[in-house]
Amino acid sequence: MSDSISTLPRGSVPCSKRPKTLVVGWDTVLVLAIDTSTPAVTAGVVELDGDSVETRGDRVTVDPRAHGELITPHALAAAEAAGVTLKDLDAIVAGVGPGPFTGLRAGMATAAALGHALGLPVYPVCSLDALAADVTSGGDAFLVMTDARRREVYWAAYDADGRRTDGPHVQRPADVETDVNRAAGDGALLHAAALDVQPIEPRFPSAAGLVKAAGSALLASAPPAPLTPLYLRRPDAVEPAAPKRVTAP
Repeated sequence: MSDSISTLPRGSVPCSKRPKTLVVGWDTVLVLAIDTSTPAVTAGVVELDGDSVETRGDRVTVDPRAHGELITPHALAAAEAAGVTLKDLDAIVAGVGPGPFTGLRAGMATAAALGHALGLPVYPVCSLDALAADVTSGGDAFLVMTDARRREVYWAAYDADGRRTDGPHVQRPADVETDVNRAAGDGALLHAAALDVQPIEPRFPSAAGLVKAAGSALLASAPPAPLTPLYLRRPDAVEPAAPKRVTAP
């Protein structure tokens, strides 16, 4: 990960000081969506017009070790595929987890840096909500579960309309207590036997799902909430213990 990411303060990430005013109504809103909360490195340019969401261009690579390396090139490639430049954007949406510390930080730092440089508002979205926005519920409640490593899952519960009713949480699969038997996300696929659930699509958050999850705030031109990561637990890395002092006899 680059020094520019590692030096950002923990907690809320600064966004642009002078955010651009969104264009709403009959005009479309052009959004860059970024997510690095899962092994997928996702960036896409999405056009939002009322309830209509169209992905103009996106890039997705599943590589849990390449978030910092790929997220900026993916954002640029998505804009090129959409036939626009970053200066044409109206807003940025960033998945804020829950997710592992290092990968999640890469996407959020990139979104914050782009928002600051371009003068764009940056909207945080729970990555599980973004996954839920792409689920075809079939009239039933469902879960969203992503791999939290350490043999655990990040999870949340949703009603048939995709509204979150519980979570997010981080637990061992055997400790998740629920009567819901359908679950989206890579965590559901990895731990299907222990969870006793039927895995359903999608596996990872999409650019369109991120924009759907942020849609009402985008269309209302609401000020974005602070870009605060949802870690749910402490990072895997810990500071080394101070060396013990040895007193000479």
